[in-house]
Amino acid sequence: MVEIHPAARRHEIADEDIEHAVTYAMVIEAQQDDTTLYLGPARSADLLEVVTVRREGEAELAIHAMKMRPKYEPLLAGD
Repeated sequence: MVEIHPAARRHEIADEDIEHAVTYAMVIEAQQDDTTLYLGPARSADLLEVVTVRREGEAELAIHAMKMRPKYEPLLAGD
């Protein structure tokens, strides 16, 4: 389960789609700034990029969510 910060709703991605993308992520990549990038499908199968912050003793906090940009496509191919 992921908690969703209001900033993650900026691109009008539904909470259920954010949760679905994190749960069924095809790529999970730790970033250098203590965030985690998830690339996964919305319920419609559109690919999303979701960025979360890990918080000790609490659920991850989604701070960004939008349709996946082309710059992330190489990550899906394992490049």
